[in-house]
Amino acid sequence: MTIPQQKFRELVFQYLYSQDMSQTESDDLVELLMKQLSVPKKAVREAGTRVEKILEVIEEIDQRIRDTSTSYDFNRIPRVERNVLRLGIFELFHDDLIPPKVAISEAIRLSRKFSSSQSASFVNAILDQLYKKSIGEKIDEEEIVATAEELEKLEEISNEAAKEQESSDLSDIL
Repeated sequence: MTIPQQKFRELVFQYLYSQDMSQTESDDLVELLMKQLSVPKKAVREAGTRVEKILEVIEEIDQRIRDTSTSYDFNRIPRVERNVLRLGIFELFHDDLIPPKVAISEAIRLSRKFSSSQSASFVNAILDQLYKKSIGEKIDEEEIVATAEELEKLEEISNEAAKEQESSDLSDIL
């Protein structure tokens, strides 16, 4: 049974994200992803192979992100967005079978599905700038700054909400 390309990409993203979160044993991760996503073991193993290829060039990929996102520090980029970018950049520059527009479009879709529309804008800006730079087009630094500012505002709102929830939980305990 072959799974659709979009579902496979989601599987690769989730595998990559899981690897970034913790160094889970491969067999445990395979079982978890099979159960959570209702996919066969073969698909998860193929996703693992893809993630290994991404990890082989992760330093180069992360450097591209750092070089492009000059207004938003790499370490502050949330894990979801960082791993969506990693997958998108891998597809843009290391997978000749995926057209650049598809790689960018799919990264935006993943970002919307697993994060927010603001993060999708940020991912789009970074990937678009990298693609334009690779084909010799002029890049728009202001677009990246604007989307980084939106992402920063979202982060602040999220942090405030978490503090309020924590405060509320503490008052419930007391």
